[in-house]
Amino acid sequence: MRRVTERHRPGFWIGAAGAMVALLSAGVTPGFAQQSVAVRAVLAKGALPTDDPNAAIWNTAPQASFPMSPQVHWQNRIQEVTVKDVKVRALHDGNQVAFLLEYADPTEDPDDAAALEFMVGDKKAHFAHGQPMMQVEGGPVNIWYWKNKDKKGVDMNAMGFGTLKVQPHQDVKASGAFSSGTWKIVFSRPLATEHAEEDTQIIPGNFINVAFAVWDGRKDGSGELVEKGSQKAVSSWWYFRAEPPPDYSPYLYAVLAVGLAVGFQFVLIRKLKKGQEA
Repeated sequence: MRRVTERHRPGFWIGAAGAMVALLSAGVTPGFAQQSVAVRAVLAKGALPTDDPNAAIWNTAPQASFPMSPQVHWQNRIQEVTVKDVKVRALHDGNQVAFLLEYADPTEDPDDAAALEFMVGDKKAHFAHGQPMMQVEGGPVNIWYWKNKDKKGVDMNAMGFGTLKVQPHQDVKASGAFSSGTWKIVFSRPLATEHAEEDTQIIPGNFINVAFAVWDGRKDGSGELVEKGSQKAVSSWWYFRAEPPPDYSPYLYAVLAVGLAVGFQFVLIRKLKKGQEA
């Protein structure tokens, strides 16, 4: 997505899905030099860095990059945003998943904030808070939110603009670190929760939709926040997949085949020897 173009159309995710299927069918890794279509959470070897954006283990996860544009679907909008793209990595350990968002921001501000958004269940929702739009019905979305001054993650739901609410249960954790004009923010949560009607459920091996939002919390000359509420940088829907555990069954079958062959040869040799002795 380059600025506000066709990828903001409600039907864009349908075309993106077709492109994704074509890429996967062709055996092409979903990623390009400046733009990605999917985040891949690799199975971590060791503890997840759920509270450490600078942990060395993040370097073992592939990085995906997604373009950001001003939110234009709701009347409270702005024409320019600070964050033009966000880089994302992800890890999981079979029980929990952790995302690392990284993006450039000239200044650290108390109201700097970021969020992940997921569809809930099988109903297709627009990436703009699940807002009903043309071909896309309004649907529940699960939002993982972090703000610098609050120093924590917040688990929320929405079914369109103006419907955002904080869940009574909180499964999401988040922490951020700012250095040299760059934010690094970690979000973590169990892959599965007991609240399937409110939370996206992550099944290793399956693709789900994910979108991103960022707020630059700087203030203008009058002391008003430049980006707040629906005035923010957003992405369209993209894809996320937690890798399943390695499948060693082909190797087991190969070992079994070799064992059967060796056993057959052993029996055959014994029979031949008995025949010669007779």
